[in-house]
Amino acid sequence: MLDQTKQAALIDISSVSRSFPKGSGEELLVLEKVDLTIHAGEIVGLLGRSGSGKSTLLRIIAGLVAPSSGNATCRGEAIAGPPNGVAMVFQSFALFPWLTVLQNVELGLEALGVDATERRKRALAAIDLIGLDGFESAYPKELSGGMRQRVGFARALVVHPDLLLMDEPFSALDVLTAETLRTDLVDLWMEGRLPIKSVLMVTHNIEEAVLMCDRVLVFSSNPGRVAAEFKIDLKHPRNRLDPTFRQIVEQLYARMTQREEPKTPSLEGVPGGGVGMVLDHVSSNELSGLIETLAGPPYGGHADLPVLASQLQLETDEILHLGETLQLLHFAHLSEGDLVLTDAGVRFAHLDTDARKKLFAEHLVNYVPVFSLLKRVLDERPSHMAPAARFRNELEDYMSEDYADETIKTIVSWGRYAELFAYDEQSETFSLENPGHDGA
Repeated sequence: MLDQTKQAALIDISSVSRSFPKGSGEELLVLEKVDLTIHAGEIVGLLGRSGSGKSTLLRIIAGLVAPSSGNATCRGEAIAGPPNGVAMVFQSFALFPWLTVLQNVELGLEALGVDATERRKRALAAIDLIGLDGFESAYPKELSGGMRQRVGFARALVVHPDLLLMDEPFSALDVLTAETLRTDLVDLWMEGRLPIKSVLMVTHNIEEAVLMCDRVLVFSSNPGRVAAEFKIDLKHPRNRLDPTFRQIVEQLYARMTQREEPKTPSLEGVPGGGVGMVLDHVSSNELSGLIETLAGPPYGGHADLPVLASQLQLETDEILHLGETLQLLHFAHLSEGDLVLTDAGVRFAHLDTDARKKLFAEHLVNYVPVFSLLKRVLDERPSHMAPAARFRNELEDYMSEDYADETIKTIVSWGRYAELFAYDEQSETFSLENPGHDGA
């Protein structure tokens, strides 16, 4: 790797913030005062939960989104539109289906005004490099997902960028295909065969970050900011079973589950508390299954998250989301990379179905403010009915329309399971007209 002390920064992000308008007309702060410097000769990872602003930061660096405040420069010049020497690989394959592999790869060079002979020569070299030799005349529909993503890499590499941006490029692939492509890219990087100087990748997969990166920046959410930076000094190829590798994975899990200062005293450890809390959907079956798994052997109510994720074959984002939901409902505590059932969680695991529903309903009303609001409105109205729009409008004062829709879906799903209310899909109306509802 190059001596960074003698190299000017390829990218310098200084105190960058970015906001987007909410449904209420107010601004939703997605990134807050982010600092990041990238030098030649390093692979840097942005690791964090979905919605922590990682992809937004990547798009600012790519010149696709402008920062609301702060400075973003590429080789010392302010980024205003896509900068020269920066290419991007997306999580979706983003290929033109009517073009062959060769034509898809040539596109970037054509946009740069490279003549046809040179275009073909460089495109064929990139296709060969990325392991698709022989498929130049194939169309995307004839390729597997892994091969289509290799075309995406070839298209980015063919322009010989200084910086390659990767936005969760392996997330749409099956486990084995993703592992093969990661290994191939790292091998090419270590052999100096990739025509690039540095890589910046977004991921929510902790092991992926430790496998590939020299530095990892952990992002916290609401709003997105750099919470910690980890330097990874392991030699390539890296072994997942190496004790040092496992230790770094554990440290990253612990940092990602570290509690921030509570914003609302009554909702300790829950970011964005209050009625305006975004509720990403998790099915009650998944939650029940996780509680049962935790309560049973070998865990006995206390699990190490990396071990639990491995056993359940869940991605980092998935296991953290499940754990945070159990924490929100006060069925478990999530801290320092461990998930521990509360007394209520242990009790839930041993109850029958009806008793579980009753306990779930109690926790929804006691610990999720929007359920307390909804139940109060239904109880107070003579008709015991209320349109979903009444709650969606209130939610949009705090979040985007998409998040409000997702939150309403979650409210409906959890409320039905707990038999707190009925919901009519056609009229989009909540009511207490539920035959199985006992008023609790």
